[in-house]
Amino acid sequence: MASVNLVYRDNGFGLSRDFRLLAGALRHNGCEVYATRIDARGERRRRRRGIAACLQAPRSLFGGLQRHLAAPRFDLNIMFEHLWPEQRPLAQRNAVLPNPEWFDRHDQRRLHSIDAVWAKSRDALDIFQALGCSAQLVGFHSEDRLDRDIPRQRQFLHLAGGSRTKGTRRLLALWRRHPEWPLLTVLQHPSEAIETPAAANIDHRIGYLDPRRPEALHELVRLQNSHQFHVCTSETDAWGHYLVEALGVGAVTLTVDAPPMNERITPECGLLVPYARREPMALATRYYFDEQALEDTVNHALSLDTRALRQISDNARDCFERNRDAFNHRVGLALQRSLR
Repeated sequence: MASVNLVYRDNGFGLSRDFRLLAGALRHNGCEVYATRIDARGERRRRRRGIAACLQAPRSLFGGLQRHLAAPRFDLNIMFEHLWPEQRPLAQRNAVLPNPEWFDRHDQRRLHSIDAVWAKSRDALDIFQALGCSAQLVGFHSEDRLDRDIPRQRQFLHLAGGSRTKGTRRLLALWRRHPEWPLLTVLQHPSEAIETPAAANIDHRIGYLDPRRPEALHELVRLQNSHQFHVCTSETDAWGHYLVEALGVGAVTLTVDAPPMNERITPECGLLVPYARREPMALATRYYFDEQALEDTVNHALSLDTRALRQISDNARDCFERNRDAFNHRVGLALQRSLR
């Protein structure tokens, strides 16, 4: 049985869910899974150079330099989002599960020390293979939030969460210019929310529904299933939980026609919006939706009849199920390659 140590920041958002999903897939593949949670001090040490990061690690956490020189405890480390150099000696092999848009210069200068890259998207796979890395695609999966007992309404949902790259401010401004459109519900974490002028067709909820709390999860599931349309205007997205969850509930999803968003949402299972401009963000590219194109797409969505909406919804659910069934297999293949 392989021992795998998952190194991650338990941020309560996407990274925490990445951890739970990958841990489940690894256990499915017969692994003994351990967790090393990184705190703010660990993040500061990550930014230091070379062995200084290891030498300055607190003795209470790492037992001093002697522990770093001891035999590795794990067969494999998988480091989430960043490279965590002080954790590297703890495993015989090291892999990273990167978010290219946050993979900064501190990570990039240490890429040579990593044995494998586990890519969440084909876009990430191409990025790291171009850098000469041994990369394999593990893809994506998210929790199944489908509840067929909740009736659908011809309304729109935008789960901004705590992200600053979902185009939320521009989306709100665009919606205010269209009072004839149905209700748009926006759920946004207080850390990123900005109060905006009120509009009769916008319900801007500033707060956080922690899915680890049963009552919050119940409300989140209700929102996801009761809204027929999900507006996911991500400018970039590593794993894409809210895109994948939209597929899972069979929503008609509007997203930007750019990678990796258009890997998750294809024309068969959603509606793609062209982008107006793009700019680099670390190793990724940030794509900004074209406002006129989004206006046209919303109007097109509202013109679809019941049969067309049902077809898109069924296709979305089928796509979710295919990815769900393949995820454990892809993780198993990546595990075999990384341990060789």
